[in-house]
Amino acid sequence: MDFEPSSKAQDYLQRLSAFMDAEVYPAEAVYEQQMTEQAAAGRGHQSPPVIEHLKSRAQDAGLWNLFLPDESGLSVTEYAPLAEMSGRSPHLAPEALNCSAPDTGNMEVLHMFGTEEQKAQWLEPLLQGRIRSGFAMTEPAVASSDATNIETSIAADGQDYVINGRKWWTTGAMDPRCEILILMGKTDPQAEVHSQQSMVLVPMNTPGVTIERNLTVFGYTEQPGHAEVSFTDVRVPRSNLLAQEGMGFAIAQARLGPGRVHHCMRAIGMAERALDMMCDRALERVAFHRPLAAQGVVREWIARSRLAIDQARLLVLHTAWVIDNQGAKAARQQIAGIKAVVPQMALDVVDKAIQTYGGAGVSQVTPLAEMWAGLRTLRLADGPDEVHLRDVARLELKAHIHG
Repeated sequence: MDFEPSSKAQDYLQRLSAFMDAEVYPAEAVYEQQMTEQAAAGRGHQSPPVIEHLKSRAQDAGLWNLFLPDESGLSVTEYAPLAEMSGRSPHLAPEALNCSAPDTGNMEVLHMFGTEEQKAQWLEPLLQGRIRSGFAMTEPAVASSDATNIETSIAADGQDYVINGRKWWTTGAMDPRCEILILMGKTDPQAEVHSQQSMVLVPMNTPGVTIERNLTVFGYTEQPGHAEVSFTDVRVPRSNLLAQEGMGFAIAQARLGPGRVHHCMRAIGMAERALDMMCDRALERVAFHRPLAAQGVVREWIARSRLAIDQARLLVLHTAWVIDNQGAKAARQQIAGIKAVVPQMALDVVDKAIQTYGGAGVSQVTPLAEMWAGLRTLRLADGPDEVHLRDVARLELKAHIHG
């Protein structure tokens, strides 16, 4: 088991590092200014011009669609450090590289399960970064941590499906560039419990698709938004079905495997940046006549953060290696494990950095407060910690029962 980057991956890492230094970090202040101006003008969900500039620069640098092996030639293990580096600037770098959620997961689904017509209509413009997409799965009326609870109906009617239901936390749907949703609902409520669900493609401009509101994250309004969307007698052609009826649950699991590696590595990037900030603050800030770095408790925060980050990274790299060598199904326990471990680890590191900064840490003066909000949300997104811990325990017990 070798985590040493290949020569190709090492080249990408060097080029991405240079791109982050030359383009992304200097653009962060520009992004904040443009977003503030747009929000004041009532256009808070519109992509600011700096994003399109960065996308163009990334394409010119050959740093585009790195997440998809058939596009980049990178394995999941090789892409992982790149995802980590992009996580150091979570609002800018992933989208600049066309590697941001939920588009990455949706592109993977279309790549794996889409027909040639579906790929031509939706995958190609997503790969080119011309449009964005949303994933409509979670519902407000049921505990969606158990996806079998989903109530949205997808009823066959001649050559069409008619969709009725309500979704929320449909990330990206507030963005004017969002043109397509992948929606999960029930096509056969009488089938076996994991064969009731299907996924269909729903264009945003379809009659009956209504954005009800944007959902904030700890009071933050994020640019792509997290929409609550209602579907009232929404009619789409049956050719918009992904794969086959009853495969929705299987598609969801296929979508979430590599995606959780991406999420977790980006979270590690956020934790690394928070640790950098913590160290800088500890060295420069003086309290009680000496730097904070001279305080034993602060040194312990730094040491424990360093160790926790390194442990988490090794766990994620091991998971990526299993996916590459044995497939996502064989990595189920590892995938569940990283999703339970990494967001909590990163949250703890950011929390220590906030404590080191004092009042500045909870303000807009640093990115730490917004990072904390995003990481706390990640402990719920793609399933809460408790669901993943349950899966780890179930698989561990199963090995003992049958071992």
